[in-house]
Amino acid sequence: MKRIHLLLTLAFVFFFFMAGISVAQDDIRNFPSCKYCGMDRQQYAHSRVFIEYDDGTSIGLCCVHCAGVELALQIDRTPKTIMVGDYGSKTLIDAEKAFWVVGGNKMGVMTHRAKWAFEKKEDAEKFIQDNGGVIAGLDQAMKASYEDMYADTKMIRERRLARRMKMKEEKK
Repeated sequence: MKRIHLLLTLAFVFFFFMAGISVAQDDIRNFPSCKYCGMDRQQYAHSRVFIEYDDGTSIGLCCVHCAGVELALQIDRTPKTIMVGDYGSKTLIDAEKAFWVVGGNKMGVMTHRAKWAFEKKEDAEKFIQDNGGVIAGLDQAMKASYEDMYADTKMIRERRLARRMKMKEEKK
């Protein structure tokens, strides 16, 4: 009887583990564009973020900037899992285990100060050699995102206004 109970428990855990992996792997199909900025998450697979909350809901975003917006707005919900696109392979990796590079001379997604995630420390170090930046963890990357939020939002707003003005001018 104990053996059957153990097998059923293991099967149950395996099923939910695989279901979570499946949802994360299908994140672009389930969330093709970012809720906050509308950017194509396939195009930004190298910076995308997938958040699963403890209530079973999830959301896909284009980058750490928009993830910062989401987490601030959902203050009463607890993230169960945060995954991020590996800069090189574009596959989702655990954001808490990732080696983050903050800063450098490569422009970020929706931010002036880039925040890139790498599965392997060697890849992060190679990126730093080529582009600058510093190694960080998820907490430091999110803190940098919040520190940059005002300036980045202002930059985005100005770019969108300029784009609208150009489109308006082209219609004349």
